[in-house]
Amino acid sequence: MSAPMSASRKSKLTHAAIFTLVRRIPEGRVATYGQIARLAGHPRAARQVGYAMHQCPPGLPWHRVINARGRLSLPEGSTGALTQRRRLETEGVVFIGGRIDLERHGWQPD
Repeated sequence: MSAPMSASRKSKLTHAAIFTLVRRIPEGRVATYGQIARLAGHPRAARQVGYAMHQCPPGLPWHRVINARGRLSLPEGSTGALTQRRRLETEGVVFIGGRIDLERHGWQPD
């Protein structure tokens, strides 16, 4: 019988699942924190997805993850928010009134 898994190991596995999903979001598409949480098997863990994004590995398209209202979650005008918006616009994502139309740009995995 194996020993119980530590909380930090569970967290790392969850982050790995989150990062795997975020890597699948194609250019020009976005996903919400809640959507990633549901797809990772943790439907009530949108906040955990946010925490994972703070620790993402280089090359992860973190900028494609937004909040459920279609807005960026970083503070408006911050370097991070400006970088995220610029990257999304470069990929063809359109902002109207500071929001992204999830019907138009939302990722729908296979």
